[in-house]
Amino acid sequence: MSTVTPVAGDRTLPPGFAHPHASEEARAVAEAGLILRVQVGSGVHGTSISGQDDRDEMGICLEPARFVTGLARVPRGIDDPDREVEFEQYQRHTVWDRPGGLANRSGAGDLDVVVYSARKWCRLALAGNPTVLLALFVPDEEVVFRDEAGAELVANAHRFVSRLAAERFLGYLRSQRQAMVGESGAHTNRPELVAVHGYDTKFAMHALRLGFQGVELLTTGRITLPVPEPDRGYLRAVRRGEVGLDEVMAAVDRAEHRLIELASSADVPTRPDHAWVDAWLHRSHLAYWAG
Repeated sequence: MSTVTPVAGDRTLPPGFAHPHASEEARAVAEAGLILRVQVGSGVHGTSISGQDDRDEMGICLEPARFVTGLARVPRGIDDPDREVEFEQYQRHTVWDRPGGLANRSGAGDLDVVVYSARKWCRLALAGNPTVLLALFVPDEEVVFRDEAGAELVANAHRFVSRLAAERFLGYLRSQRQAMVGESGAHTNRPELVAVHGYDTKFAMHALRLGFQGVELLTTGRITLPVPEPDRGYLRAVRRGEVGLDEVMAAVDRAEHRLIELASSADVPTRPDHAWVDAWLHRSHLAYWAG
């Protein structure tokens, strides 16, 4: 087990908003119980383009006892206090604060942050979800906050790695590929990229990134951040529209086929370590409630 230490940093989250999972009550739960907060967007992957990207952050929090052993819930949104939902996450986009509200698309200077309950995060991570697994591999310079419980979680990243990740990475890769070419049932919110390059270059970059990172996880048990060269340079070239669609599609196909192979042959556990995760959740919550 590697040595991971706490990182003193900012726990403060943007204030509540009139949107599901964004109530002020949910913010208070997430902020008080925060154990880990990291950057997870293009900046940490090394694929950002100067002046174009928002900042994506992910966090994990422990819940108060009344939400775990009791029936406490949080308002669906601060404008709808009579409807409640179970606390699973606090999700906030600062772009909502500008004129246009929820219809705005995040851009340079905006913050998109989601803080999952530890229980939900663990469920997703154990299933091999590519997005949530990233939080385990973020380098210290991209960690906003990490306490002792968060450090223990990161030090045990290998407990979450299994062949189950292959199917999850494949699913995400295929979704991004569909979106990059506007296949039926897919949605692209960047028609300006399609107009210039013939395909959505950002979706294409993410499809390839998922392929590269999925293969690395299943062959080494870890994800290197930022993406190592020469793959990082290639991803940035794709994002800038410097690679033709045929070449991009061929690269995505190669990554897909490799993930399919690794789903049954990868030298990682067939299943993650549920027993360790259960024990960590139990003792971490008990320590939080006692403290």
